[in-house]
Amino acid sequence: MLRLNPPGFERFLQTPAFVATFGGGEANVAVSLAQLGLPARYVTALPPKNPIADAAIAELRRFGVDTSAIARTKGRVGIYYLEAGANQRPSKVVYDRDSSAIALAKPGDIDWDRAFDGAGWFHISGISPAISASCAALSLEAAAAARAKGVKVSCDLNYRKNLWKWGKPAVEVMRELVALADIIVANEEDVQMTLGLEVDVDVQSGELDYAQYQSLTNIVLSDYPKLEAVAITLRESRSASENGWSACLNDRHEFMLSRHYDITHIVDRVGAGDSFAAGLIYGYQTLATHREALEFAVAASCLKHSVVGDFSRIAAEEVQALIKGGGSGRVQR
Repeated sequence: MLRLNPPGFERFLQTPAFVATFGGGEANVAVSLAQLGLPARYVTALPPKNPIADAAIAELRRFGVDTSAIARTKGRVGIYYLEAGANQRPSKVVYDRDSSAIALAKPGDIDWDRAFDGAGWFHISGISPAISASCAALSLEAAAAARAKGVKVSCDLNYRKNLWKWGKPAVEVMRELVALADIIVANEEDVQMTLGLEVDVDVQSGELDYAQYQSLTNIVLSDYPKLEAVAITLRESRSASENGWSACLNDRHEFMLSRHYDITHIVDRVGAGDSFAAGLIYGYQTLATHREALEFAVAASCLKHSVVGDFSRIAAEEVQALIKGGGSGRVQR
């Protein structure tokens, strides 16, 4: 997507200008993985002979992401507008995605044999099926094709109430998608709103009851026996500028809680969840234990809060430095 946001922390059109960058859930994960040093291929639909689409592809390539499987189909480039919050004023997002190429895309538009050639992992978010009925069908086709080829599937549930407008409720679609996944990533609201689970977790209080999260992950693993693990990000939203940040992981063998980070001056929280997903994928593929993978994912996403834009620009060495006790912010010379 094209991301348009006012300069700094201004309100929409306070200054008659927008800062233009690119972003979007799965694209953010692909860029983050490439920055961490893993090969990443991004698959989507974009319009042909369109300079904005060309610029989006060029930006992905600049970060080392393989764009060879992107389909050029009818439609336009989707847009979202972001007004960054500060202190007690929350951030706001306005979506403009109707009639975009990915919203119009349907099963058969993407060559999944080509897309999954040489792949070992496929990641999808709940934002894609929320865009349109045809994109929901395409998302299910993608996950089924990945499983058929023996590719591990992860899904970030990513519930977006402002997108689920096309007919079917999120629960009806996402339950089917999760049944095709090996690992899911979410926050507590995502789990409840996309899987229809009723668990006594207050997503607004900013206080965490860890026993409830263990219960929640146990329920999900029981309901979806093919799942290997459930990871939940734990955000304590004290204000738009100050959050507590941690996560938990249930891999059927152990319920793990990560280190906790206090983030007191958030620069940009958009894409932090995607950075967590990328960190977990990186950890699962390169680190010795699932606990190490969890700590890496939390540290990577903690650092993303300091980076402007959707895309993470954090290297694996920076993440490891934070895990080993860095984070003082001292100038490195």
